Amino acid sequence: MTDNEAIIDVIDDDEAVRESLSFLLMTAGYTVRTHASAHAFLEENTDGDAPVSCIITDVRMPGMSGIELLRLLKEKTSCVPVIVVTGHGDVPLAVEAMKLGATDFLEKPFDDVAILDTVRAALNRRRKSHQQDTLRDEVAERIATLSQRERQVLECLVAGQANKMIAGDLGISPRTVEVYRANVMTKMKAQSLSELVRMALLAGITPQSA
Repeated sequence: MTDNEAIIDVIDDDEAVRESLSFLLMTAGYTVRTHASAHAFLEENTDGDAPVSCIITDVRMPGMSGIELLRLLKEKTSCVPVIVVTGHGDVPLAVEAMKLGATDFLEKPFDDVAILDTVRAALNRRRKSHQQDTLRDEVAERIATLSQRERQVLECLVAGQANKMIAGDLGISPRTVEVYRANVMTKMKAQSLSELVRMALLAGITPQSA
């Protein structure tokens, strides 16, 4: 997803704020949808067909507040970054929002540069998170192709054991360990031991599991 493909949802009961943010973000190349309330946003996204790249929401709104929206999104395990807009002196609310999963907050009044920088940072974090999730899934699929013995060798390698130590622990010859190790490298598509260890750690295989 590039910034030009990003869809920003602006939620604020103040029409002037909605229009101002919408104009600024569209000028920067984003697609923007505006909503007068959190309920309106949820009603327009009930079918899940409309992709959302980032949400900017006021923390204080009639009906459902920004905090309540964050709680709901957290319950739905949403991975969409949420930027909360707070008034001067609303630091406690901003902290609460961060605890509920908000990626950042902006205090009113804010300038154009601060808004755009915050949105870019939120989208960049989401992009990296998506790439990490994709890689984690790919690694899990590769690990699933390992035999039980190959999995044991992998866990021993992650624990930092040399071939002779692995051979002793598993009751096999060092030469056999080399064969299993080569198979593991091939199946995991790892170009080096360090890359293999990074992939294993990403998949949740820790030295303690060896």
